[in-house]
Amino acid sequence: MKRIHKVLVANRGEIAVRVLRTCRRLGLRTVAVFSDADRDAPHVRLADEAVRLGPPPARESYLSIERVIAAAKSSGADAIHPGYGFLSENEHFARACVDAGLVFIGPPAEAIALMGNKRQAKLRMQAADVPCIPGYEAARPGESLDDEALVREGTRIGFPVMVKAAAGGGGRGMRLVRDADALLGAIRSARSEATNAFASGELILERAIEGARHVEVQVFADEHGNAMHLGERDCSIQRRHQKVVEESPSPAVTPELRERMGAVAVQAVRAIGYRGAGTIEFLLAPNGDFFFMEMNTRLQVEHPVTEFITGLDLVEWQLRVADGEPLPLKQSELTFRGHAIEVRLCAEEPESGFLPQTGRLLAWVPPTGEGVRVDHGAREGQEITPFYDSMQAKLIAHGPDRETARERLAAALRELTVFGVTTNGAFLQRVLDHDAFRSGRYDTGFVAAHMPPEKLRELGQASAEEQAVLAALFFHDDAMALARRGGFDPAQAGWSSSFALPVPLVLKAGVSEFRAVVRPVSPAEYEVRIGDTGFTLSLRSSAADRVEVEVAGRRRSVRYLRAGEALWCSLDGVTRHVRDVSFRPPSERERTGDGRVRAPMDGRIIQVRAQVGASVTRGELLVVLEAMKMESPLVAPTDGVVSEVNVAVGAQVPARHVVAVVTPKGKEVA
Repeated sequence: MKRIHKVLVANRGEIAVRVLRTCRRLGLRTVAVFSDADRDAPHVRLADEAVRLGPPPARESYLSIERVIAAAKSSGADAIHPGYGFLSENEHFARACVDAGLVFIGPPAEAIALMGNKRQAKLRMQAADVPCIPGYEAARPGESLDDEALVREGTRIGFPVMVKAAAGGGGRGMRLVRDADALLGAIRSARSEATNAFASGELILERAIEGARHVEVQVFADEHGNAMHLGERDCSIQRRHQKVVEESPSPAVTPELRERMGAVAVQAVRAIGYRGAGTIEFLLAPNGDFFFMEMNTRLQVEHPVTEFITGLDLVEWQLRVADGEPLPLKQSELTFRGHAIEVRLCAEEPESGFLPQTGRLLAWVPPTGEGVRVDHGAREGQEITPFYDSMQAKLIAHGPDRETARERLAAALRELTVFGVTTNGAFLQRVLDHDAFRSGRYDTGFVAAHMPPEKLRELGQASAEEQAVLAALFFHDDAMALARRGGFDPAQAGWSSSFALPVPLVLKAGVSEFRAVVRPVSPAEYEVRIGDTGFTLSLRSSAADRVEVEVAGRRRSVRYLRAGEALWCSLDGVTRHVRDVSFRPPSERERTGDGRVRAPMDGRIIQVRAQVGASVTRGELLVVLEAMKMESPLVAPTDGVVSEVNVAVGAQVPARHVVAVVTPKGKEVA
């Protein structure tokens, strides 16, 4: 008898929208949940009904088991889909759903508990003869996981070695250590981060396999004893140990290797009595050996690439398996078609170390086209807050072959328009266009090898011609606004009865700024000088938010948006954001260092080491800020004495808030 009729989706953003759409297609009634920060979010509007959980912090809303269960009961839902993140891999939540008489659309709580701890999971996989990475996980009675034992065992394993949190994921609590001198510090740092993120500081060690690829296998099992795999995904392009590009099939996996990896993955899920969707993650060494890393007991962020190449709806499979049905297909009936690649669009600034970004989405125009899919939960006017993950959307492209999929995805990124919040769009385009990615010969060291910090900083640097276009757009937009206010023909904007005077502008783009001199030549033509280089540009408005730009005989359509002293512009597929600082007073940075330590973004204070009166050295850790599930250490800008500490653990602070002040050495007040 069918058990599922009404599904509550215990999540937000793009995955909530994704699950709700399949539920609606299958005729199931739906319930969304939301925090106060998501009151008007797309997933709330899409569901048949919605229930408020609480304030924006996840601990008081999406991570509250009691509130989610209460929402399900009050709405009459008979099943809960957890999506991914939040409570999706929480065995207590899975058990609470069952205890409340609700169907948990996921695996048994026992499987979640076992595989949610990397140490226990590895021990079980070793017992099931699944190949595992050599390391140290205190497998024998009496062995310890304290700092001293880890230092000793790390030295025995040899360098490089990986320190990994036993709980959680997402790259938190993970450190790559290349020499003995750095090992103890890495252990302490990883343990602190893991404790803050997962309420568990348990760590394990693994030999670092360099040149390896991160390849995972999608698995499914039902309650009737059936289990199968749905192929692999290559997730080797990562930053901060977090995936940003995924594809299927992997360029490094042959049909024979796929069969072997799939068989081992199915062997693993059978060993733990699994049910539902899951992913077995492997490290694939350059010599073809592969090793179990961990299992994700939920739907993965990158599941759309598998859906593209199999033609299946994995959320539908989850729902059917949770309702007691057998798997819809047998292994021999599964077929693969073409190639699919996915990128994760995140609100972050790659040129500043992938620092998370917040703000209001002033424009959001997803791309369209053959073989292109965009999973998102965004809308224009929406606030991107510091309370949740920085990922805002996923762009996926499918084609008959890898190169077609890559080209379609690159074109989709160029077409995408996001104004108001900085994203990693230009970084993703650079990845897709890189020779190492195009060839398929890349590994988990791709970003470090091909996009080090100095290369990433180039992403935000516009060329002289691009700077000229931005300066002319600023001037042109001011002229159009003046024409509208004055009630005269916009075609006459910029006209002067006398010789037009050049207008100097200072525009700030990210962490850098440039100077331009703009002189109107005619209502639609400008001369712009950037340094010693001059450009003649024609700008003709083609719509309220578009202009035709012609420079040196090259014409292209540019989408732009003006917001106060800021201008957002999509130029040749790359979003540029500049502010007019021509009349700005000297900034804090331009004055002599005053020792102020400011929050780089909105966030929550999770650690305060600074003490008033304490002597500190430049670079010494003072405060740790958490935003969008990422920790940012704030350090002393100079040698000196801490004269102010303006935060406490648990405080929510806005960007630019002065968290502490260090009086420079030699300037202390007696």
